[in-house]
Amino acid sequence: MSVIARRSVLAGAGVAAAATLATVISLRKPDAPPVITLTPDAAPPAVHLQSLAALKPVTPPQPIADIGFLDAAGTTRHLRDFAGKGVLLNLWATWCGPCVAEMPSLARLAERTADRGIVVVPLCTDRGGVSTVEQFYRAHRIAGLMVASDPTGAVTEMLNLRGLPTTLVIDRAGRERARLEGGTDWASPDALSLLGELIA
Repeated sequence: MSVIARRSVLAGAGVAAAATLATVISLRKPDAPPVITLTPDAAPPAVHLQSLAALKPVTPPQPIADIGFLDAAGTTRHLRDFAGKGVLLNLWATWCGPCVAEMPSLARLAERTADRGIVVVPLCTDRGGVSTVEQFYRAHRIAGLMVASDPTGAVTEMLNLRGLPTTLVIDRAGRERARLEGGTDWASPDALSLLGELIA
């Protein structure tokens, strides 16, 4: 085959690949929330915090697996440790733009809900573990949030996560009441009111 012919074949293949990609993109639902794929070596996209309208109720409420994670001391903790309390379980990573953007609001929410029996659990999926979370908190001056780490990635599979950040609202009976894929402002008055309704 001549050089010119080979170039023509390669060019045709490139056009076909581009057309296929365009087809895949066009098949995505326009109302689907922006979700960051679980690929730590990917460059984080532009930050986009969405409204609480993206919070999807789970009807009927579903029991959630008793997931485990490491705390600041490296001790294994479980969701059952918070029995009788409401839990806002936020799955995040230090390399995820929306995760980083919503973290200060999670810290403010944790402070405001401490006396209401609602616990904020920001569960980091970074492979670096507890030390990575602690370094992140120091670098971003995050105070008042517990250190929670799942360096194995087991929790993301157990909870069927599609991407990060993902936040689960868990009521006092240990049932998932709602889920939000993507970042939002958890410190807003609307968020506090909505959590009170779901977790009550």
